[in-house]
Amino acid sequence: MSLRTSGSARAGQYVALLGYLVFLAFPFLWLISTAFKPARELGSLHPTWIPEHPTLDNFRQAFDEQPLLQAAANSLVVAVSAALIAVVIATPLAYVMARQRTGLTAATTGWVVVSQAFPFVLLIIPLFLILKNLHLINTLWGLIMVYVVWALPFALWMLVGYVRAVPPELEEAASVDGAGRLRTLVSVTVPLLAPGIVATALFAFITAWNEFFFALVLLKTPEKQTLPVVLTHFLGAEGAAELGPLAAGAFLATLPSLVLFAIIQRRITGGMLAGAVKS
Repeated sequence: MSLRTSGSARAGQYVALLGYLVFLAFPFLWLISTAFKPARELGSLHPTWIPEHPTLDNFRQAFDEQPLLQAAANSLVVAVSAALIAVVIATPLAYVMARQRTGLTAATTGWVVVSQAFPFVLLIIPLFLILKNLHLINTLWGLIMVYVVWALPFALWMLVGYVRAVPPELEEAASVDGAGRLRTLVSVTVPLLAPGIVATALFAFITAWNEFFFALVLLKTPEKQTLPVVLTHFLGAEGAAELGPLAAGAFLATLPSLVLFAIIQRRITGGMLAGAVKS
C-alpha cells in the first residue's frame, strides 16, 4: 500500500512538473511561431502553432526598421562590464562576510536582504539625481554603475555560500606557510570559488542583458539604447504592435539568455543551494 501511495505521489509530481514546464514553454514556443509567420497568418482568425508558410521577412523587417545590432552591442558592453565589476567587488566582500562574524557583517547581511525588497520605482529618482550630478545620464557607464549596485546583493549572497563551503583548514595551512590574507584569498580561495564566480558573473550578465526599466529612464539617445528598449519601438503610440518584427527581435534577444542558462544551470542551482546552507 505504501509503495502504491509512493508511486502515485511520484506520478503526481511528474504530472505537475510537466504541466509547469508546458506553462513556461508556451510563451516562448508561441514567440518562435509568430516570428516565422507571414503577415497574412498573423492576422488570421484561426491561428496555428506551426506556420503554414514560414518566412524570414519578419527578421529582415526588424533589422531594417530598428538598429538591433547597435542595441545588441550596447547591451553586450553594459552586461559584460556590470557582471565583471560586480564579481570583482563581491568576491572579497563575500570572503569577509563568510569568515568574520561581526556586527558589521551582520549589518551587511541585513542590507543584502532588505535591498531586495525595494521596488525599482522608489530607486529611480535618487539614482537619476546622483547620476545627473556625476554627468552620467545618457551614458553607458552610468547604466553600468546602476546594474553593478543592483547585482551586488545577489552576488554577495551567492558567493558567501560558496566561500563557506571552502574548508577553513586550507586557508590555515596557507597561513602557516607564510601567506598573508590577500595571498591566501587569491591563491587558495579564489581558485576553489571558480564555479561560483562563473555562475554569479553569468547570472549578473543575464540580469543586465534583460533589464528594461533603468535603461528606458537613463538612456535617451537612440544610438545608446539597449536591446530591450529598442524592441519597444515596434509598439505604436496607441498600442498597435508590429507583431512579426517584434517577435523576431524578441526571439533574437532571448537567445543569449537561453544559451547561458543552459550552460550554467547546474552551477546556478549549486550556488543557490550553497547560499541557503548555514555553516
